Amino acid sequence: MKQDEGNETMREIAQSVREGAMAYLRQQYKVVGIVFAVLCLIFIFMAFVLDAQNKVVPFAFLTGGFFSGLCGFLGMKTATNASARTTSAAMQGLNAALKVSFRAGAVMGLIVVGFALLDITGWFLILYYITVIMLSFGMGASTQALFARVGGGIYTKAADVGADLVGKVEAGIPEDDPRNPAVIADNVGDNVGDVAGMGADLYESYAGSILATAALGVAAIAARDHNLSAPMIIAGIGVILSILGIYMVRTKEGATMKQLMGSLNFGINGSAVGIAVVSLPLLMYLGLPNVWQIWGAIITGLVAGLIIGKSTEVFTSHDYSPTRAIAKQAQTGPATVIIEGIAVGMESTAIPVITIAVAVAISYYLPGGASEPLMGLYGVGIAAVGMLATLGITLATDAYGPIADNAGGNAEMAKLDKSVRERTDQLDALGNTTAATGKGFAIGSAALTALALLAAYLEEIRYGLIHLAHKDTLIIPGLFMGAAMAFYFCALTMKAVGRSAGAMVEEVRRQFREKPGIMRGEEKPDYARCVEISTVGAQREMILPSLIALVVPVAVGLIFDVAGVLGLLAGGLTTGFVLAIMMANAGGAWDNAKKFIEEGKHKDEYGEKGSEQHKATIVGDTVGDPFKDTSGPSLNILIKLMSMVSSCSLVS
Repeated sequence: MKQDEGNETMREIAQSVREGAMAYLRQQYKVVGIVFAVLCLIFIFMAFVLDAQNKVVPFAFLTGGFFSGLCGFLGMKTATNASARTTSAAMQGLNAALKVSFRAGAVMGLIVVGFALLDITGWFLILYYITVIMLSFGMGASTQALFARVGGGIYTKAADVGADLVGKVEAGIPEDDPRNPAVIADNVGDNVGDVAGMGADLYESYAGSILATAALGVAAIAARDHNLSAPMIIAGIGVILSILGIYMVRTKEGATMKQLMGSLNFGINGSAVGIAVVSLPLLMYLGLPNVWQIWGAIITGLVAGLIIGKSTEVFTSHDYSPTRAIAKQAQTGPATVIIEGIAVGMESTAIPVITIAVAVAISYYLPGGASEPLMGLYGVGIAAVGMLATLGITLATDAYGPIADNAGGNAEMAKLDKSVRERTDQLDALGNTTAATGKGFAIGSAALTALALLAAYLEEIRYGLIHLAHKDTLIIPGLFMGAAMAFYFCALTMKAVGRSAGAMVEEVRRQFREKPGIMRGEEKPDYARCVEISTVGAQREMILPSLIALVVPVAVGLIFDVAGVLGLLAGGLTTGFVLAIMMANAGGAWDNAKKFIEEGKHKDEYGEKGSEQHKATIVGDTVGDPFKDTSGPSLNILIKLMSMVSSCSLVS
């Protein structure tokens, strides 16, 4: 906040984005507040009237949702304050702009881990042994996260698609041209989706992995207090190491994309190595059994996270062949761009799926899962904690992206020197890759977290498993329903984007038609109307997909019993994980194929900005937008929330 925000025009643009972002959050929190009030009343009725659950559950549920929402608010406030300051810093140099944008993104990373640990340890100190109540807190965080991710994804892509299709393709004006009526809504949407939405998503993964591992630790090992606290202490050390990693991120003027990516990776990898070194003596101090094997599970989680991140970078960065192959296909039009992008997305699932499968096997069998299944499940949980231990800096690399993107928009609209836009474009392209990497990391950690939650669910029912022998065939219909849930959920969210984007397209066309002075720079577009369309559309469209995730596990449990719910969770986890990876990576590759052509460094082979090849990649990017920013990331939360709801419903 001490940094210079630039000239009057830059401040005015930034203020418009801030007002739009806060207007969206206020509206979203009103809707989510109503949902939370209804759910809380149901929990109160069950606890105090029916005596069907512990009386602390409603309050734990509320604190989880409150802190998740607070993270979104503070992260959004910081990001929207940082964009013009990043633009101003870019006038001085690339490193100055990177430091402002990245450290602003780090605020999101650190408040997520800070508030999650504050809430978890608060309930831990109050309840100590009653881990079921702590899982109820996780359900509150999951519910808030789903609304934030779905609503934010619909908002940002409705604005982005509207701005691209009418502004860039039909009118032939630059992406952040102030003549585009949807440009402010587009800038707001970047923050809504990738700051508030991603923060709530990973808040929930972080909390869920710690809670599930704590619950499994109680069941697996007699020294329950050490096993309850171990994942929290590891996460706490991860916060300190994340802060150190954040200060390690810096670059030099004229850095290439690989050098910029190396700067970020230096901070991330440094934090991961720190966790690997410090966690072993910590486990020894706590006196856990099989200490070397449990430490091996933590290392497995850390390595799995790094592999998934690198795999995502290879399939989405335009420094590598998969994304360049999409740009090459632009020579024959949008159809082949879309075909190649879907193929790249499908191909990209192999390494993350194999990585998670191997990580699960190692972290299960290494602590002794073959002879003691509960120790094996604890190993899987602690691997998820290890992967998420450095979330403070990992999330910073994702939240920084929309700040850099907004900084570029600010430079374009304020008509600053071309060199400023070139620097912000470098940071923006890097932000696209880190956003894709962050989504891959979020999806991978979601898979491990959901598996740990599934294990916690199994632990809740293990005394009754013997009675399920005659019902095991009910697992099969549950598996099919879980797989179908992933696809149906994606269909709902993508249709929601389509409807909202259609309304945005019509509004932008109307303004161009009725106000011809806009294109001549003589009339000011009605930015507020476009912001309103995205806000109202997102609030309306997010309700049905979000409620389905809450209702379906309960309905399946009532109809098909526990065996059916097991099938539902397993089917949703496996299908949702692969589908989410495919959609996120395909969308990221389409986006960066477009940016690769826009750079114009290889225009003889791939075309340049404004060419037919460029327009073909814009169409591909438009298809990829809801893939990577709405449906794909929302699947993370779907598979985790269903596990949370199942565990809490079973206890109730």
